[in-house]
Amino acid sequence: MNPDQGTHRPLSFIAACVLLVATAGEAQNVSVGVVLDMETWVGKVGLSCIHMSLSEFYEANPHYKTRIVLHPKDSAGDVVGAAAAALDLINNHKVEAILGPTTSMQTNFVIKLAHKAHVPILTFTASSPALASHRSPYFFRLTHTDSAQVAAISDLLKYYNWRQLVLIYQDDEFGDGMSPYLIHALQGVNARVPYQSIIDPTATGDQIGEELYKLMTMPSRVFLVHMLPSLAIRLFAKANKIGMMREGYVWILTDATANLLDSMSSPVLNSMEGALGVKTYVPKSMELDRFKIKWKREFIMENSVLNDPHLDIFGLWAYDAARALAIAVEKTGAKNFTFENPNGSENLTDLQTLGVSQNGEKIVEALSKTKFMGLTGNYEIVNGQLQSAEFEIVNVKSNGGNRVGFWNPEKGLLSKNMTVIWPGNTAAAPKGWEFPTAGKRLRIGVPVKEGYSEFVRVNGKKVEGYCRDVFDAVIEALPYALPFDYIPFALPNGSRAGSYDDLIMQVNTGVYDGAVGDITIVANRSKYVDFTLPFTDSGVSMVVPTKADSKNRAWLFLKPLTLDLWITSLCFFVFMGFVVWILEHRINPDFRGPPSHQISTSLWYSFCTMVFTQRENLISNLGKIRGVIWFFVVFVLTQSYTASLTSLLTVQQLQPTITNINELLMKQSSVGYLDGSFVGGLLTSVGIKNLKSYRSLEELDKLFKLGGSNGGIDAAFDETPYIKLFLSKFRDEYTMVGPNYKTDGFGFAFPIGSPLVVDISRAVLNVTESKRMNQLQMKWFGDQGNSWSSIPKVTSSGLNLGSFWGLFLITGIASIISLLIYFIIFLHKEQHTLRHTANESSNSSIKSKIRALLKSTTKET
Repeated sequence: MNPDQGTHRPLSFIAACVLLVATAGEAQNVSVGVVLDMETWVGKVGLSCIHMSLSEFYEANPHYKTRIVLHPKDSAGDVVGAAAAALDLINNHKVEAILGPTTSMQTNFVIKLAHKAHVPILTFTASSPALASHRSPYFFRLTHTDSAQVAAISDLLKYYNWRQLVLIYQDDEFGDGMSPYLIHALQGVNARVPYQSIIDPTATGDQIGEELYKLMTMPSRVFLVHMLPSLAIRLFAKANKIGMMREGYVWILTDATANLLDSMSSPVLNSMEGALGVKTYVPKSMELDRFKIKWKREFIMENSVLNDPHLDIFGLWAYDAARALAIAVEKTGAKNFTFENPNGSENLTDLQTLGVSQNGEKIVEALSKTKFMGLTGNYEIVNGQLQSAEFEIVNVKSNGGNRVGFWNPEKGLLSKNMTVIWPGNTAAAPKGWEFPTAGKRLRIGVPVKEGYSEFVRVNGKKVEGYCRDVFDAVIEALPYALPFDYIPFALPNGSRAGSYDDLIMQVNTGVYDGAVGDITIVANRSKYVDFTLPFTDSGVSMVVPTKADSKNRAWLFLKPLTLDLWITSLCFFVFMGFVVWILEHRINPDFRGPPSHQISTSLWYSFCTMVFTQRENLISNLGKIRGVIWFFVVFVLTQSYTASLTSLLTVQQLQPTITNINELLMKQSSVGYLDGSFVGGLLTSVGIKNLKSYRSLEELDKLFKLGGSNGGIDAAFDETPYIKLFLSKFRDEYTMVGPNYKTDGFGFAFPIGSPLVVDISRAVLNVTESKRMNQLQMKWFGDQGNSWSSIPKVTSSGLNLGSFWGLFLITGIASIISLLIYFIIFLHKEQHTLRHTANESSNSSIKSKIRALLKSTTKET
């Protein structure tokens, strides 16, 4: 292809004119303008396809009453030229519609002329989304808007897990129209555009190279090129020359360039080799294959210098656009296509004498209802826009673009096993970023603090502490080297430069590349940075001093057992005494004598089992069996009582001075929090007003010693890692009370969209699940064990019946069975005596018989 070659009047146009004269008869001629850059490949192919479309259309429909007569004009690649051509077509040729112009900038001005003249504009090349802002009913975009492909681009980034993309576009209305749509679409896949490179279409090679060198100093290696082919070709030539087409780089072409890959020469394609392109998808059909053969034959006849021309999507859109217009013109049913000229002086300018088409509205209405199966597939116009945008993902080779994937609006990216040869002739997908770039080392900000030096300790430029060691271990776990330097967030005198939130904002604004320290992950901070996964658990709790509890201890011995257990135990002691008396009194002299003696002995024996001091011996086997069971129950009960009472006597000697946050609010107590922590804002939000900050463990202990009434504090809220460290040093003086308000723990902070976050989060998981984490905790905190769980609890509930009902049930059943066996044996042995007693008392009352029976059972054997 030679872009400087002049245009030749297509032979197909002459043939079309002859055909129209021969077949029109009484058909009404309708003037239609064509405004294209005739010196460009798109202009030449577009005009030839328009002529062939009309020729074939009227050949297939000779009975139609209208015939479009074309008036081609060359815009000469200029906005003014396009406007002048449109003005000439409207004023002098009275065209009813205009096919074109070529670029979005040209179309932007022509739309205004057409709207005033009620002349529909049908562009098959201008794709800028900004053109839709005109909201003119006379503007029809019969190509896909650039915003249609951003979803395909975002799905491509999601597929390869790329989190950043640098947009390179030309500095005009075509270039900048897609940017807001792209940024919005990338947000949906958790990706972003950290930088936008704007290149003037007239930029020199040195100016392009200067911009590319700037991009080389940035970490992102994924570049989206959105520019016309003429500028894209120069960009890739320079990128290839300076080494930006090597391994590790990713280049993506929008359809403005990708759609014309088949028309580019081999040297141009070689400079783009390895890039990906988003190309408009055209379904295959027999009609399309037929037309390509016919078009190629006729185009070579008209342009003999070309040996192997390739028909692109713009030619197909031009073909379908001309057909759609021909259908719409016929549907209007108009018999007179005229213009209404304004009344006025002959001295008016061309713009002031612009006529108004009388059939423009009818053509617009007919176009909006036009549907047919075109060369590009199902052809339908909705709200002035061509529908059904589908794309294919192509991999640029020296012979053009090879399809490696497919995308449509309903199903997204369909090809899940794309085989791509990337820049540098590698099949491994690039990770999309590199560190360092041009010798750059990451600047990692570290907070400066006075207390809790076990977490972070800054001495001049030296950084130590648990958080620093964890980050070092995480970096060692990465599969690649990551040079960095710790930079204290400090003033020149070494004091801290601000709060933790200030440090977060420094990362957000790019002063630091990341932040390492005891930085809590909270929602308001995540608006400005991305956090890695937490490397420690955390939460916010209250710590208060403890005090001796000397009140209500006179009846403390009753608290180990609940009332229901006390009553049940007492009843069973009495019941067991009764059972022992039944089983033993006939054969055991210790359980005989006067009734009062028998009752006191039975109860004494039952209660003495608690201390195992009973002097009475059991004789019956049933009594011994029952005794063993009851001894076990009493043993369990007494041991449990002893343990519970011991706990109450020791644990409850230390009580918290404050038990919950409501008590703080009621007493308006003084509350402490760590200086610079988010906890201060949290306490303010719940209504606590009397706040005091502290900076170290020692200062916190001092404030507690002073007390709230003497300028100190009554309670403090802090994060659990800090409380754990505090209680390990002051174990017997303070305790943690109340609920633990969960937070997400400590994490490392990086700029939003940083590709490091994903890799470092994986490394955090590997480190936290390894022995290395335990080693670091032992190094900085020692063996804390349960440093706060060993603090005495505030309450200890008594033992209840639910813990012992099983034992009482077994004892009761065993006792009842013993009694049944006893009475069965008794009745068997004493049956003759009982029968004799019954005969003697046969004439007695029932009451006398029962008394005789009881007397027999209590008789000593």
